[in-house]
Amino acid sequence: MRIGILGTGHVGRTLADAWSAAGHEVVLGSRTPDAAGTPAGRVRVASTREAVAAADVVVNATPGTASLGLLSSVGAAALAGKVLLDVAVGFTEDGDLSHLGESLGEELQRAFPATPVVKTLCTVDRMVMVDPGSLEGPGTLFLSGEDPAAKATVRGLLRDLGWADDALLDLGGIGTARAQEHVSLLFIGIAESTGTHLFGLRVVMPAERAATTHR
Repeated sequence: MRIGILGTGHVGRTLADAWSAAGHEVVLGSRTPDAAGTPAGRVRVASTREAVAAADVVVNATPGTASLGLLSSVGAAALAGKVLLDVAVGFTEDGDLSHLGESLGEELQRAFPATPVVKTLCTVDRMVMVDPGSLEGPGTLFLSGEDPAAKATVRGLLRDLGWADDALLDLGGIGTARAQEHVSLLFIGIAESTGTHLFGLRVVMPAERAATTHR
């Protein structure tokens, strides 16, 4: 697929390298592409508009407090019909979540109604995003969104990162993205307690329910 990743920080570049290695055509979008540096491999850096224009799937890996403004500068017309995979979580300068009454995922879906938004990957560290097998046991990754076809597309991209089908838990509509983003606070607490960001969360079900829950 053609993937445009908005955000040239650690998360964006890590995902870009992994999807490129899986055979996808990946472009990193930056507001200042000339200053973004040269990524490794076949990944290239372009303007945000160019990255979106060339993409089937747009990945929002920007700081959550800047996401709406950046995507608005690209324009709803340019995003229409493309899947928007939203990884971002917004934090205030005090370290609190910037989106409390609703999620960033909901805000983006409301702002771009013709662009199906799927929230995922925001509950794990960037290295676990692309190497779930590095953990001692399998973790659970969550998906939130309204469009089944968009979710199916995102599931395929997650499988290309190494996530098994039974590790992907569909929470429901985009409103459930609030739960994913609030896990960030739990994530910080666990990281401070254990001294590492390299861990996952696992939803464990009774044996008779497990086969039908991860769908």
